[in-house]
Amino acid sequence: MKMDKMLKQAQKMQAQMARMQEELAREIVEGSAGGGMVTAKANGQGEITGISISPEVVTPEDVEMLEDLVLAAIGEAMRKSRELSEQKMAQITGGMSIPGLF
Repeated sequence: MKMDKMLKQAQKMQAQMARMQEELAREIVEGSAGGGMVTAKANGQGEITGISISPEVVTPEDVEMLEDLVLAAIGEAMRKSRELSEQKMAQITGGMSIPGLF
């Protein structure tokens, strides 16, 4: 009897996680650098969905600075994506960490 209850709970959690993954794919977070001169967008699944670069930051004399700004913006977007995913997962697991889920 106890095993049936555990199985049903596991199936319920699996369905909730599938719904959460769909939600995360639609939610967008942004990271920026250079005072907003470079902006990166990512979904809640950690996929970069867009990059915006202000024309005034594009100078052939300083490509290295542009590269650094792009990396910084992407890094911030990815960090926010992970935080969003962790928040959503905590709603399902009640804050309990389950290795291998994310």
